[in-house]
Formats: sequence, structure tokens, C-alpha cells
Amino acid sequence: MRRQRCCRLWLKMAILVASLCMFSLLGGPKKSRSLTYHLRYGWLDYTDEDENPEKVCDCSAILQGEREALERAKLLTLTNDFRKRVNVPEEFYTNATKDCRKFQASRKYLPFPLSQEEETFPLAYSMVVHHKVQNFERLLRAIYTPQNLYCVHVDKKASASVLSAVTSIASCFPNVFLASRSETVVYASWSRVQADLHCMADLYKASAAWKYFINLCGQDFPLKTNLEMVRALRALNGANSMESEKMPKGKMWRVQNVHQIFDGQLKGVGKPKDPPPFNISILSGNAYIVVSRGYVRSVLEDKRIQALKAWAEDTYSPDEFLWATIQRLPGVSGSTWASPKYDMSDINAIARLVKWQWHEGARTMMDAVYPECQGRHVRAICVYGVGDLQWILEQHHLFANKFDTDFDSVAVFCLEKYLRQKALAAIQ
Repeated sequence: MRRQRCCRLWLKMAILVASLCMFSLLGGPKKSRSLTYHLRYGWLDYTDEDENPEKVCDCSAILQGEREALERAKLLTLTNDFRKRVNVPEEFYTNATKDCRKFQASRKYLPFPLSQEEETFPLAYSMVVHHKVQNFERLLRAIYTPQNLYCVHVDKKASASVLSAVTSIASCFPNVFLASRSETVVYASWSRVQADLHCMADLYKASAAWKYFINLCGQDFPLKTNLEMVRALRALNGANSMESEKMPKGKMWRVQNVHQIFDGQLKGVGKPKDPPPFNISILSGNAYIVVSRGYVRSVLEDKRIQALKAWAEDTYSPDEFLWATIQRLPGVSGSTWASPKYDMSDINAIARLVKWQWHEGARTMMDAVYPECQGRHVRAICVYGVGDLQWILEQHHLFANKFDTDFDSVAVFCLEKYLRQKALAAIQ
């Protein structure tokens, strides 16, 4: 007995020594982290040893809105040398994914669920991509967990190098796949909706386990960890969350006139449309939604919705009314009544945070919805810069749009680091 106790004591000491050696390799303790955390998950954290060009920036100070840190980051992103170092060509991903295990490890993809709570509440994502593979890969890494499903739609008109890179990345993960059908996506046309519909159908067939569907584009980025998203979606208790409001008079032309694609652009043909089927009231919304599996089932099977989709095919920007309209139909899972009492703005929904140029302004302005963009505008939408991060993280939305690593990779880097540290800290 004494000998057995001695052996057990020796074994425990050996394990402790080995653990301490591994701990040393991981870089030793950080002030805010426990020893247990580092022994178990420190190798998943983003550190200065990862050789990111953006590591010279002080993300902690940036996220707190410290002026000097913000100015240094902005100046850095303007230098040609920095721009060259942060640019990752598509060919890198095609080559790096030839060894999937090495790619997953070097990019620190999560190899296991971080909690049972997350494991038992898988999510399904549609990701629509046409360029900027680096944006897509960093988005995928930020939201990746092995229990979730990810369907990626690559635009038919995307370059061969983009398709090859995205295909190669997806091939490294059993729960990431390309959409079964691909569309040539034309701005404001039905093709944008159809891309999501392909992924909806593929995800619905792929698994019956996932609870909620979220659609993304390549320039989105999360504002919450996967655990925070799971808890927010559990709190919905089967309801959906998206913008759904009365259609403004200034947008009625979009659904009252026939539109067709000519030379790669959607144009009106001067012909009025028939009224919507089943006397459905058309609501206004946006392309981004957070919906239950039951909502997706309705989109794929409900006869009223099939008729509505067919009617919407020759409208302008159907992604900005279709989901919002379906959300108000009786019998759709997680829907609300059609009464304006149930109108939901994009600010109150959790699906997506978007800064529109015409709604920006100082806090003292009565009609301002949010502070001015600290990045730049593309089609009246703010492409976020580091100066937007502090405000962004104060919001309740799950995702924000738009980010662009070609424009400000520091903003993405600091968000990545913040979310990973937060995710790992939650499992101490």
C-alpha cells in the first residue's frame, strides 16, 4: 500500500512537472489568466508570437478608444510597407491548405466545442463570397466551431484563384462545404437571395441538429463569441430577429415595377408588376437575418412563400423585403403579427449592425442614429476603422458589416484577438 501511494505521488509530480514545462513553452502566465487556463487552452490564444504584422498596435488601448493608439494605428495602415505585409494572396490559402492539419493548427481554429452549452446548440451559416479571400478566412476562423455548419456560396463570376482558395479552405473542415449550386450574383437582383436559398436548402438537408440560421457575406465580422451568440439565441426562445418595418413610400417602386438584368445590371423595363400573391403585405428589411430552423422550413416548403418568391424574382433588391415580409406571415415559425405594432428596426434586431451614411451624426443631433464613421463609405455603408471599435462593441448585435482587411486590417485583428481572449477566458 505504501509503495502504491508512493507511485501515485510520483506520477502526480511527474504530470505536474510536464505540465509546467508545457506551460513554459506557452509563454508563462499572463496577469489576468489562471494557470489552469494556460495548461488547457493557452495554445489557442492569439499572441505576439503569431507574427501578425498588426501586433505592433495596442489593441487594448484601441478598444478603449485611446486617442494616441488610434492615431498610431491609422498612420500605420497608410504606409505601403504595412499594406504589403498584411496582404495575403489567394494562392497562399491554396498552398497552405495542402496540409490541413498544419493549416488548422497554425491558424488556431478551434478543434473542439468550448462548452457543453455550445455543443448542444449548433448553428448553421450561409456565407456568400465573391472576392477578398483573406476577409472570408478570417471571418470563418472567428466563428468556427466543430459543432456548427457552414455553407459557402462562391459567386460564379469570382476569379479562378478565389474559387480555388475558398474550395481549398472548405476542404480542410468536415462541417464547411460549398453550396450545391452557384449563382452569378448581380447587385440588387434576385440572384443575391437565391444564393442564400441554395445554402438554406443544403444546410436543412445536411443536419437536423442545428437550431438557428445566420446568413453572412465575406465582409461581415462577429461582435460576440459563439457562447454569447448561443445564449442570445436561446433567449429568443424560437423567435426570429431581423429588420421588418412598413415599406417607405420612396422604396415602393422596387416592388411595383418589373426589373430585368441587362449587360450585368438590373434595370427597370417600364412595366408594372401585378400585386403580391395572397394579398401579402410587403414589408421592408435587409438581407441579414437570424432565424429558427422552423423559419427555414417555411421558406423551403410553405406554398404561400413559394408563390411570393416567384413573384419577387423580377423586383429590385428583393433581399431587402423578402425575409422581412415572410417574418410577418401567420404560421411561420418565430414570426410576428403584421401589425405595425410589431415593426422591428435594424437597430433593435440583433442580426446585423450597419452604419448608413445618412443616419450618422453627433449625439446632439436629434435625427442621428449613430456616431460618424471612422473608416470610409462604400455605397453609403461605413467600412469600419479602428476608431469605430469601441462603439461597435457596446452594441447588442451579433455581427457588423462592413470590414475590409485591405483598408484597415488592424480593426479586424483587434476584434479577432478580443473575441478569442473572451471566448477562452469564459472556460477558466
